[in-house]
Amino acid sequence: MAQTSERKVVVVGQGYVGLPLAMRAVEAGYDVVGYDVDPVRVARLNDRDSYVEDVSNDELTSAIATGRYVATTEPAHCESFDIAVVTVPTPLREGVPDVTYIEEAAQSLAKYLRPGATVILESTTYPGTTEGIFSTLLTNGSGLTAGSDFFVGFSPERIDPGNRVWGFANTPKLVSGIDPASLDAVLAFYDDLVETTVVVRSPREAELAKLLENTFRHVNIALVNELAMFAHDLGIDIWETIDAAATKPFGFMRFTPGPGVGGHCLPIDPSYLSWQVKRALGHAFRFVELANDVNDHMPDYLVRRVSLALNRRQRAVHGARILVLGLAYKKNTGDARESPAVRVAQLLLSLGADVRAADPHVVESHADSRITRVMLTREEVSAADHVVLLTDHDDFDLGLLEHAYVLDARGVLPRGEYVEHL
Repeated sequence: MAQTSERKVVVVGQGYVGLPLAMRAVEAGYDVVGYDVDPVRVARLNDRDSYVEDVSNDELTSAIATGRYVATTEPAHCESFDIAVVTVPTPLREGVPDVTYIEEAAQSLAKYLRPGATVILESTTYPGTTEGIFSTLLTNGSGLTAGSDFFVGFSPERIDPGNRVWGFANTPKLVSGIDPASLDAVLAFYDDLVETTVVVRSPREAELAKLLENTFRHVNIALVNELAMFAHDLGIDIWETIDAAATKPFGFMRFTPGPGVGGHCLPIDPSYLSWQVKRALGHAFRFVELANDVNDHMPDYLVRRVSLALNRRQRAVHGARILVLGLAYKKNTGDARESPAVRVAQLLLSLGADVRAADPHVVESHADSRITRVMLTREEVSAADHVVLLTDHDDFDLGLLEHAYVLDARGVLPRGEYVEHL
């Protein structure tokens, strides 16, 4: 294998998955092209301005200073690549998986494929995509044969935005190939980037493993969310209940309730699995469908709780000034994709509330423009008829909420006269 400094890597997509991967590849000595179709993103990257929390401006600046990283919107810059990694989104469109971005990436890369190159898909998708759609498009577009002329594999992303313990390099990486030669090529690349690689028999098992990981979380979050609603009606503290159960050193894994699920993974990936089971086998994946129903309706439940809390004080939601803390789906990140917190704010707006939202991490363009953006200050808290804590960012000064009426969806405030928990 050639020295990494002589090998060119193209990372298609420079978002929450692609940018950390690109930075790590530069650190490992590869020449990296970060290809993205969004000119605003590319301009920010080349101005050394990172929009991904897991990649600091200093890290981006250092990568550019090596001369081995460039961000571009020009497909021609992908020419002569040795390794290409596709990290594009895979959204749902009316409940159906949309692999358009994967298809477009494969078609673009096929034009620049040459013998001996390796192409890896990291985007979450349903089993069979890599060997069926992805590999076929690469073969048809290049005139080369996958497995003999070039190598193809799947390695699901495991990025957890904002996680201070598990990052790209120290999170075990699943790797697979469409044949033994492809597996060897994929494994050699990731062995340069991460501490631990885990070989999986084929892309289909690796694709399903990714869906299993997220479906497991989705179903268990739905379980504790539904339990939280019942516990509240029964007058039981769900948070103390979870703490008590978590003292068991085996057979239990701690999950906590919240306003729902968000980001690109949990609201979407389990539905990929449900869709394929229905399409291929004709069966409903009942666990996933039930989890979708519970988690999708958590924002409605929280809004009902706010309405009841205001009613007890002889106030209506209509005309009430409500301060929402957090719009991101996850603490300490700016990721508002599919965020249930945004949905809560939108539902309150639809009921006529004057909604103010504080979130220092989420830029205004990533949230509903009807939501008035504010900072968390003593004045804002005093002016609010009710506060809804939806995302417990570490940089929120929760001491400012003393004597404010709060619905705490994260269980971080002491329960008391003014504070209700989910």
